[in-house]
Amino acid sequence: MSQTNLSIFEKLESEVRSYVRSFPTVFNKAKGEKIWDEDGNEYLDFFSGAGALNYGHNDNKMKAKLIDYIMDDGITHSLDKASTAKAEFLTKFHDVILKPRDLEYKVMFPGPTGTNTVESALKLARKVTGRTDVISFTNGFHGMTIGSLSVTGNSFKRKGAGVPLQNVVTMPYDNFVNDDLDYLERFLEEAGSGVAIPAAMILETVQGEGGINTARFEWLKRVENICKRWDILLIIDDVQAGVGRTGTFFSFEPAGIKPDIVCLSKSLSGYGLPFAVTLIRPDLDIWEPGEHNGTFRGNNHAFITAAAALEYWEDADFEKNIQVKAKMVRNFLDKMVEKYPELKGEVRGRGLMTGIASEVDGLANKVAAKAFENGLIMETSGPKDEVFKLFPPLNIKEENLEKGFAIIEESIKSLVKEPVVN
Repeated sequence: MSQTNLSIFEKLESEVRSYVRSFPTVFNKAKGEKIWDEDGNEYLDFFSGAGALNYGHNDNKMKAKLIDYIMDDGITHSLDKASTAKAEFLTKFHDVILKPRDLEYKVMFPGPTGTNTVESALKLARKVTGRTDVISFTNGFHGMTIGSLSVTGNSFKRKGAGVPLQNVVTMPYDNFVNDDLDYLERFLEEAGSGVAIPAAMILETVQGEGGINTARFEWLKRVENICKRWDILLIIDDVQAGVGRTGTFFSFEPAGIKPDIVCLSKSLSGYGLPFAVTLIRPDLDIWEPGEHNGTFRGNNHAFITAAAALEYWEDADFEKNIQVKAKMVRNFLDKMVEKYPELKGEVRGRGLMTGIASEVDGLANKVAAKAFENGLIMETSGPKDEVFKLFPPLNIKEENLEKGFAIIEESIKSLVKEPVVN
């Protein structure tokens, strides 16, 4: 362990640092699904930058195109001026992603991060409808700036705001309570409920930070129908669940819904570069020029790598391969829950956004910590960090996926009694 180097961060960096506490080493190199520290230790990466590295580290094609662009003195920063790199991204995104899925959206560049796209979505929904309230859902996570934080469920994160978080009503997410949408509809129908008709509802189809809670497709469809009935805009936050993480480019595709506004970031650049877009139903695009802006919304390096990343999606086999690996992950997790009943585990998630929720207090954190000791990086999620979650790159080699499974099982086995043998 590089104690000397770690002391630099302890001495000079804020106490707010988080991941370095879970992964206490100094990393200096990464490729594909592997990352190395200064001491030469190799780790399998089942974390993928919290979903920002869906294609792994330092993808060859993206890297080559970015290096060529930089060496050719391509524009780096452009605000929202027109650039060749932006035109190429917009064209490819339309042709490869939107058009084949029969989706018509205007593309807004709100700023480079997930919370930027959520803030712009909330702001536009209020502008379009003239209403102030927004309905969010239990255990949702949408960002760390004030607007995004107001629709986030985590009490620890909300407390950090330091001010009241208003104009939001939280409703039960799928399976949080029985008949949750009946409850929601009753509130909208009853004038005495205290809930005004909102501007929008915002949700994740799979809640990443909230515990890998997964909404049923029929629940999502009913939410969409409720929104249409009450003229409420439906915002899908696909920052973490999108860009193939759940098996399809957009996480909402299998549900057969078409949100009014979609938030994308994290893996959109493909290379880990800051990049976000807000997708807007064309008739909702009523912004005045400059009404919402940001200095770093013209990150041309991200346009270059994002356009290169979309080439993966030109091959239908890419999506099929994600789903093959997703079945491997699901089978492995089901096996772990059955084989190690002391986990008191429940498999959650969809695609390559999965995990095991353990009823045993602190066990998920211990599994993740032991996995790191054994050479694999993964994180926990949920209100009590009760879920250890698997976020391998979408293009991980199957043999490395299996190697990761072996490390996770060894980590579980070391923390519980002998496995059940059938």
